[in-house]
Amino acid sequence: MTALLLIRHGPTAWNEEGRLQGRSDQPLSAQGRREVQGWRVPEADSRAAWITSPLMRARQTAEILHGTAVESEDRLIETDWGDWEGCRLAELRATQGVAMAENEARGLDFQPPGGESPRAVQARVKPLLSALARDRQDTVAVAHKGVIRAVYALASRWDMREKPPVRLERACAHRFDLAPDGAPQVAMLNIPLSPV
Repeated sequence: MTALLLIRHGPTAWNEEGRLQGRSDQPLSAQGRREVQGWRVPEADSRAAWITSPLMRARQTAEILHGTAVESEDRLIETDWGDWEGCRLAELRATQGVAMAENEARGLDFQPPGGESPRAVQARVKPLLSALARDRQDTVAVAHKGVIRAVYALASRWDMREKPPVRLERACAHRFDLAPDGAPQVAMLNIPLSPV
C-alpha cells in the first residue's frame, strides 16, 4: 500500500466570509498564514514526497509546512464552482429554494451552473491516485475541501446524498492507503495538525 496524506490549505479571507472559492486564486489571509505556521505534519510522513494544488492558497500552505517550494499538480485544483464562485451557500439556498435542494440531493452529481460535479472531481483525481500507487511513493498533498471530500467519497463509498459518515475537520490531515490500482482506503481521518 502507498500512503497519501491529504491536507486542506489554510484559511483565506473568503473562507472567513463563507464564500465558495473554487478556482478563484485567493491567498491565505494574515490569520490563515499564522495558523498554518503553527501546524506540524505527522512524523510518519517526514520522508514522503510533496505535491500541491496550483492555487495560491494551497501553494502557500505547502511551502510553509514543507519549508520550500512544492511541485504543483493540476489535478489537485479545487472544484470549479462556475457561476456560484464567490457566493455563499446559505444565500444560494435562500434565493434558489427548491431548485437548489433538488440539485444538492443529487449527491455526487450535484453541479453548479458552468461548474464541476464531485463525480467529475473524482474522475480528475483517479489517474493521479493510480500514478502515485504505481510509483509506490508515499505522498503529502495539499489540496482543497472539494478534492479531499471526493477522495473520501471514493474510499468510503459515500454518495454525498447525506452527511458524510465522518465529518472532515479543519486544520487536520487525512491519511488514505492506495491499493496497487490507486483505489483509496481510509487509514485515518482528522489527524490534528496543531500540536496539543
